[in-house]
This record gives sequence, C-alpha cells and structure tokens, in this order.
Amino acid sequence: MINKHNIKRLLLAGLLCTAATVQAQNGFNIPYSQFGIGSTEQPYNLPMVIRMGGTAYTRAGYNYVNPFNPASYGAIQKESFVFDMGVNLQVSTLSDKNSSMKDADGNIAYLMVAMPVTKWWKLAGGLMPYSMVSYESVMHQTDATSGSVTTTYSGGDGQGYPSGVNEVFLGSAFNLLEGDGKRPDVQMGFNAYYLTGTIVRAISYDFPNNSTTYFLDKRRYKKTTVSNFLFDVGVQMRQPLGEKFTLGVGLVYKPHLTMPLNEEALVYTYHSTDETLVDTIFPARGQDNKFKSTMEQAQTFGIGLSIERNKQWQVAVDATFADWSGMKCTEGLENPVFGESPLRYGSWSRYALGLEKIGDMDASSYWGRMSWSLGVHSEQGALRLAIAGTEHRIDEWGAGMGVSMPMRKGKSLLTLSVGYSSLGSIDLLRRDTWTFGIAVSSCERWFAKRRYN
Repeated sequence: MINKHNIKRLLLAGLLCTAATVQAQNGFNIPYSQFGIGSTEQPYNLPMVIRMGGTAYTRAGYNYVNPFNPASYGAIQKESFVFDMGVNLQVSTLSDKNSSMKDADGNIAYLMVAMPVTKWWKLAGGLMPYSMVSYESVMHQTDATSGSVTTTYSGGDGQGYPSGVNEVFLGSAFNLLEGDGKRPDVQMGFNAYYLTGTIVRAISYDFPNNSTTYFLDKRRYKKTTVSNFLFDVGVQMRQPLGEKFTLGVGLVYKPHLTMPLNEEALVYTYHSTDETLVDTIFPARGQDNKFKSTMEQAQTFGIGLSIERNKQWQVAVDATFADWSGMKCTEGLENPVFGESPLRYGSWSRYALGLEKIGDMDASSYWGRMSWSLGVHSEQGALRLAIAGTEHRIDEWGAGMGVSMPMRKGKSLLTLSVGYSSLGSIDLLRRDTWTFGIAVSSCERWFAKRRYN
C-alpha cells in the first residue's frame, strides 16, 4: 500500500532496479511519475523553449510555432505554411545519499503546423506528449508475522513499456491591431486541447518464504483512461519604445476545469507459482470494477515581458502562478486502491529568464545570421509529498542554451539546444536530466497565386 510511511523507501527503491529492468521498460525509470497522470516535461521538451531557459509567453515568429501562448500564431505570414518538428534525447541520473543510477531515452518532442486563413486570422495545430508514466521499483522487507516480503511497484502500459498522456491541440490567433511604429501590434488567441492516454499501475506483494494460506501473494491493479478537453487563451503585444527598443508583453490564462476520468481496478490474491486467481478482494460481489474519478486543471496565470533592441538582442522573463502544479486526480472510491496518497496540492510558481543574440538575416557571413540564446528557470512546489507526517516540497531548477541556424534564405530554421534540470533533493531522491534537442521549422509559400504574362 502506498502511504506516507513507505513512500520514501519506494522512491529510493527505484535506484535498485537492475539494468535488465530498465531495458525491458525501454524508457526512463521515473519514480515521481507514479503520481497523478504522470511526470510532465512541458514546456522544457521544446528545443525552441529550452534554448531560452523556458521563456515562451512573448515569443513569436513567422517560421516556428509556439503553443504556450496561442496569440503567437498571429506572427505567421500570409501565403505561408509552417511545419515544426522536434526530437529530444534525455540522459537522466537518479541519486540519493548512498547510490545513483543512469538512464537514457529519446522521443519525438512535438509535431506542429501553422497557416493563415486570412490576413488577420491564423490557425495552428499539433501533437505533443503531455506526461509520461514509467517506473518499476522493488522493495524488500522483513516482518515478524509474515516473514520476508518483496513488494514491486510498477507503472506504464501494463506490458513493461512506458505510457502516458498525449496532447492534441488546435489553436487560432487574431490580429486585433497592426502597429505603425507608434501604436502597438496586438494579437489574441486560444487553444483547444484534447488529452488522451491510458495508464496502468500495479503493486505486487510476494511472500517467498511463507507457504501458508494466511499469506498468499497479492496484487493491486488500476487502469486509468484519460479522454478530456481543455483550453487556454493568450494575448501578445509589441509596443515600440522610441527608435531602438520594443517592449513585448504576453499574457496566458487557463481556467479551473473539473473533468471525468474512467478507471478500473482489481485487487486479488493468487498462487505465486502460476499466478492463478484465488480470491478477489475488489470488486466485491455485485460490485463493478469500473468507476468514475475526477481530474482537475488548476486555474493558471502566466505573464511575460521582453525588451528587444533593433532586432539585435532581446531579454525575456516569464512568471507563472497556479493553485497547484499539473493535473489533480481524485479517485472515485471510498477506499483507494493503493491506499492514502502522499501527494499534497499547494500553490505553485515558475520563473524563467532568457537572453538572445538575434541573427542578422542581411549579414554577409552565415555566422552572423545565426541566433544564440541561453536562460534559466526555477519551479517552486512542483510536487509536495507527505512523508512520516512531514510535507516535503519538491522544487525544480534548470538552465538551457541553444542556437538557431537559418535555412533556405532565412525562411526555415534548424535549432539545436541543450538543457539541464534538477528535480528533488539528495535527501529524498533527486533527478538530474540533460535534454538534447533538435528542431526543424520549415516555412514554405503554399498559398501564393501565381501570375502569368
């Protein structure tokens, strides 16, 4: 049973996984992904965001897609079509005071497109991973009554592979005001998201040295199916400040939403030799093993500010505030399948600072046309765990840098990025992750009307 008394041992048990276990999962061993609907990497799974330290609210360009402020789609030019694709390689280290283990995995970070509908209306859409569930931990204990007990905690797709939730989105942006050198450019946009995925979690108890009928092996199993819609809105403004500087402002809002979850569970005892079902504990006779739970998106506010000088360099800062981080899940059973959860929900904030040297598309050398950037970010209260009656706030911090190289006369971009993040503390369990990203943003003229003489 997952409760406040054994959660620390459970997290540390993730360090004891053998190389064979890691290979079988074909993905990260992420002990923190056992909570909610998994561990989320957004917005740090986008190379375009990694390279600026996590700043995104004021960023907009005609040749890439920024889904973290839907107003940014307004920068897409007429008669153009943008295809944006990114891939990541992550190398992670889990460590405590006594031991550590490494893991690595690669995946597609996103697939996105954007296009104009009219001069003032732009569309964008795409697919991104929202969260990942991938862990397997083994804990050995000795009890005076039952003897030796081996407890295995696992999460994924139920077949030993990672699972999680994917995000499909469709967004629109509207150009409300066109700047003239004195008045600002103003865009407003919204995103509609569809979250979909299936997560399987299980706990198995094995009594290898006890053959009595009083201590049969037991297994707890739960399958969660996510299928929900949510949305956010955003605004961007660019105001000239004299002849050299431009002030950028970005605002993003996500409303509080409560959504249903479909879950099914099974708790039973079995013979360890062949896992033959002996007795079903849940559901009881006449009770359905399928039930409804709830998932909540926190009300979230984001604000970004940037200063740009003559398209030569810019400084950007973002701040995000919410009642809690990620999705809040509440199981719809009086007696939870895995017992009391140690996860607690509290206020959450994220801050990011980025600096960019903007490439000059008219420069004579290719080196001068490249854009260089770096930045840092900090999250306060990414997770909160109640352990032995004490609440532990799991914070995160990180940094990133990167370069964007123009292709096809500056209409398309190749972006290389590297980011580092540290989640948790060495006293409990710390996850240090290096993320290497490559993104290709292709901007083509698709809708131009050809003229013939």
